[in-house]
Amino acid sequence: MLLDPSTQSLPEAHASVRVPRSAGFFRTLKAYLGPGLMVAVGYMDPGNWATDIAGGAQFGYRLLSVVLISNLFAILLQHLALKLGIATGRDLAQACREHYSRPVSIGLWVLAEIAIAATDLAEVIGSAIALNLLFGMPLAVGIVITAVDVLLLLWLQHKGFRMLELVVAGLIFVILACFGYELIASQPDVRAVMGGLIPRLEVVTNPGMLYIAIGILGATVMPHNLYLHSSIVQTRDYPRTETGRATAIKFATIDSTISLLLAFFINASILILAAAAFHFSGNQQVADIADAHRLLDPLLGVGMASILFAVALLASGQNSTLTGTLAGQIVMEGFLNLRLKPWVRRLITRLIAIIPALVVALLYGERGTSELLVLSQVILSIQLSFAVVPLVQFTSDRLKMGRFVNPFWLKTLAWGVAVLIIVLNGYLLVETVLG
Repeated sequence: MLLDPSTQSLPEAHASVRVPRSAGFFRTLKAYLGPGLMVAVGYMDPGNWATDIAGGAQFGYRLLSVVLISNLFAILLQHLALKLGIATGRDLAQACREHYSRPVSIGLWVLAEIAIAATDLAEVIGSAIALNLLFGMPLAVGIVITAVDVLLLLWLQHKGFRMLELVVAGLIFVILACFGYELIASQPDVRAVMGGLIPRLEVVTNPGMLYIAIGILGATVMPHNLYLHSSIVQTRDYPRTETGRATAIKFATIDSTISLLLAFFINASILILAAAAFHFSGNQQVADIADAHRLLDPLLGVGMASILFAVALLASGQNSTLTGTLAGQIVMEGFLNLRLKPWVRRLITRLIAIIPALVVALLYGERGTSELLVLSQVILSIQLSFAVVPLVQFTSDRLKMGRFVNPFWLKTLAWGVAVLIIVLNGYLLVETVLG
């Protein structure tokens, strides 16, 4: 039985994607594929690019293990998010509103809105930088053009949620194709790459490496994705029974894991490209997207490297825009039980990001927008704990989850990850404030 429309998450898309009954494994999996890709977008957005480029340029392949560990954290947390949505019929924002007192719930809503604004800020800046690199368009003009994304999202949703997922999947394929070419052109040392996937104590003992490693973690695990995933998994019309929910959780987890492994490939590719092109050529101080773009062609000796780099950046920014603004709608409706017209909600989200980005671009130019991009990732790191802790708490509560409650081993692992994230992001905040 479906929930009352007034309590459904994303009511306009709730249970709108057909799931075949009594079909084979692959036909059923096909119906569930989509939400994982939309979530994976947040793990390859422009905010990730700066940290991956800095890590590869400064330390070669040695931080690849951090990208891998961050991705494993993401797989775990997104599994908890989708399980919460399917098992309870509530997204994370709705669950917070129902569980916590009004002041606590409002506080969490404000923090979530700040995180979404920071995410959107990174997307706006990333898209504007990509337009500048491809067409020489001034950053301020590119930032204004990104406002059109709101209209694109409205048109796509009007065509159905499946159409939105297909567009996201298509843009991810563009990014994959671009970085596939970049990896071939950069000719990385395969043995060194494989060695970089092995964790090493140096990451913790070297302050510079630790700082960037925490930045990679903060940029990889995105708080808005936890709200997003717990909602969009409910777009499938699986039977709202215990058996139907168990099947939905199984297939949604497969979808999520496959999609996040694709995100890992893209993040790892950015770091590998930066290492191969910059670290081993003596350009170890490259930490800026624009500098990376300028240096790729002469260092790799191929004519398309810089263009495809910018194309992938533009596709990343546009993809992140679609999912970030959707997360904004979920957060506002979930925490406040407030239903605004979709175009109003998305226009508000976009203006919150465009205004500071436009002011900084006009006053400080390219360097200012790059610093603002880094600041947006710090803000996301701070907010992450306030999304992870409620998620782990709710999915470990038998009264909420019933038979789908986290088993002891998963509860222990999830709380361990949550505590580690809190400690590392606290360290990052102190280091950022002090200098």
